Amino acid sequence: MGQAILQFGTSRFLQAHVDLFVSQAQDRGDAGQAIGGITVVQTTTNPASAERVAALAAGGGYPVRIRGLRHGERIDETITCRAVRQALQADAHWPALREAIASDVRVIVSNTADRGYQLDEADGPALIDDACRAPRSFPAKLLVLLHHRWVTHPAAGLSIFPCELIERNGDVLRDAVCFLAQQWRLDAGFVDWLRTRCIWANSLVDRIVSEALHPVGAVAEPYALWAIERQPGLVLPCAHEAMVLTDDLARFERLKLFLLNAGHSLLAERWLGDGRAEGQTVQQAMNDAGLRAELEAFWADEVLPVFDALGQRAEADAYLVDLRERLLNPFLNHRLSDIAQNHAQKKQRRLRPIAELAGQLQCGIAQPRLHAALASA
Repeated sequence: MGQAILQFGTSRFLQAHVDLFVSQAQDRGDAGQAIGGITVVQTTTNPASAERVAALAAGGGYPVRIRGLRHGERIDETITCRAVRQALQADAHWPALREAIASDVRVIVSNTADRGYQLDEADGPALIDDACRAPRSFPAKLLVLLHHRWVTHPAAGLSIFPCELIERNGDVLRDAVCFLAQQWRLDAGFVDWLRTRCIWANSLVDRIVSEALHPVGAVAEPYALWAIERQPGLVLPCAHEAMVLTDDLARFERLKLFLLNAGHSLLAERWLGDGRAEGQTVQQAMNDAGLRAELEAFWADEVLPVFDALGQRAEADAYLVDLRERLLNPFLNHRLSDIAQNHAQKKQRRLRPIAELAGQLQCGIAQPRLHAALASA
């Protein structure tokens, strides 16, 4: 029997978030807690990913070490994640992937990094009938597999959960796949099936996973959230206390983007501009009086007034209480150099929406730190 969950991506984040949620649900022993096991798919030729796939394919589970603070209490525990039952590499195991999508898969999960939705001109409609050759881009891989699903099981839709940190990620991925289907001049009935029988979930993931363990596994903080926009017909991969179904996903997105992500990028901006130590971590930055004062002033003067204008200040204050504890986590080796990767693009995604919303709401605040960061190269 195949697995009910097909996952694109082998990242340490997925290992310590979605995969761990499913494993913990399975460990409760109630068959209704999780819909089944996971088949993990490596979508790139990255050697590190290939090593993880080989370790996952060997079976036996992998460790997730949860380290940090929760309401002032120190947490340090290791959980064995056993949800991953199969591991494949897309190029090497494409026929097996086509077979999997045509059988027991009910849920698809993805986390394909910042550029995961980019298309590749080398992909074309001939791939639809090619049982052996995988497309290059993730949207094209997904399109070909979903077309095979439609041909073999036209009445059976799927729930698709992109976990990429893109606003309304489900809508964006659906539109990319449907655009490609129309560009390739595929059957109109199939395009309608993509839009109506497949449920594309908009969701937000929030957990700091600071380190990978070798060859597979991760170190993560105790805090975890998977906020999912409620939709009719949506099939969840599991039930878990960190999963929230909501009719207002934007409220969760703003808290994370404006406070956690923007705070990270402000610290990275200072790390880059000041030429600070290569190995400096978030926790060390939070214990630096000057950096901490700068971050607190950024939140207080340039971000919280936006939540005031939205009528959501109490939620933001409560989120900040947890966030300070998360950023002061003495266990996580969360380097500012990692946060500073793709810094220019991250600033546009994380900081510009704060400035734009402040303008729309006529908050009347200067936001000098935010605008200086956006103006720098």
